[in-house]
Amino acid sequence: MNLSPLWAAFLVGHGFEAVHWSHVGDARAADLVLLAWARDTEHVLFTNDLDFGVLLALAAAAGPSVLQVRTLDLTPAGIGNEVVRVLRDHEEVLSHGALVTLDARSARVRILPIQQTRLA
Repeated sequence: MNLSPLWAAFLVGHGFEAVHWSHVGDARAADLVLLAWARDTEHVLFTNDLDFGVLLALAAAAGPSVLQVRTLDLTPAGIGNEVVRVLRDHEEVLSHGALVTLDARSARVRILPIQQTRLA
């Protein structure tokens, strides 16, 4: 499921540069196309889709940064203030490459590229 286009207006209203994918690309585009666009345009990809984190890890990619939300309420009215707080609190790492996961309890940060751990 995609996040609502309402997010772009909400984020712009809070001082962020934001655009919804439906205004710049094909809604049926593969996830790798969205990742490439976000990397090339230096945007943070905002999503609730876990596939983007997996793709970053598998490719050992250094970017783009991804903010993924893992909450039941995915609306700006429900979690917008928390999303804005997380974006501001983690602005530095997001500008250099990070996967930030926001759930109902906390925000976790993984610096990119995600290092694979090997079991002996």
